[in-house]
Amino acid sequence: MNPTTFAPRHFQWQYDAGVATVTLNRPERKNPLTFESYAELRDTFRDLAATPDVRAVVITGAGENFCSGGDVHEIIGPLVAMNAEGLSRFTHMTGDLVIAMMECPQIVVAAIDGVCAGAGAAIAMASDIRLGTARSRVAFLFVRVGLAGCDMGACAVLPRLIGQGRAAELLYTGRVMPGDEAHRWGFFNHLHEPVELLPRALAFAGDIARGPMAAHRATKRQLLAEWDMSVPDAIRAEADVQAGLMQTRDFRRAYDAFTRRETPRFEGD
Repeated sequence: MNPTTFAPRHFQWQYDAGVATVTLNRPERKNPLTFESYAELRDTFRDLAATPDVRAVVITGAGENFCSGGDVHEIIGPLVAMNAEGLSRFTHMTGDLVIAMMECPQIVVAAIDGVCAGAGAAIAMASDIRLGTARSRVAFLFVRVGLAGCDMGACAVLPRLIGQGRAAELLYTGRVMPGDEAHRWGFFNHLHEPVELLPRALAFAGDIARGPMAAHRATKRQLLAEWDMSVPDAIRAEADVQAGLMQTRDFRRAYDAFTRRETPRFEGD
């Protein structure tokens, strides 16, 4: 995929200097998702594995909101009339979006303002870094429509971000987590003023993009893989990864730059 020519139908895409920006763009409805946008987002994050020019991704929402979840009229309504096979296809598709985000090699930075609810909260959860605003409102509100909190990986991922008890509270009640609470609980890495949010997210992503991408991608892979490892197995796996990275040109570049008292310029090889 050529990042400079990619033209998605269901969200905005911009690319500059190694950073792609995905903007959910239905601001009049607080950027809800449709069947088509779910699928296109999933496919895009899968395609990023074959798009080395993209080194980091910022995902955000147009207007003053991130994402209000699945569109009530275009998704919720049709689901009520769908048979079991169709429902299963849908739930596996939405879960596959989270998997695609977590398995794509690029670091994903979510810039979250305003409403971040339902599937929107799950997309934020699946990102590697989350930047928010004090006025943002995060809600895993599946229970409010008679569904379980175990959707799109929430029962697996959310406790690892904020702790089991806090995650259980949010998933059982569907209540809103304001931005300052999301920051205190560790869901947000940082809080910014709304006008500064996207520039800060782009700057963060830009710093990542200028870094050693082979190393960043290895870190992302291990953060996911080591969930299911014992500590000794994780230590051995990390030793193998690090030994491999010590054979890269970026490692040599860093050493050469250090000896010259210069800032290294990493090229990802």
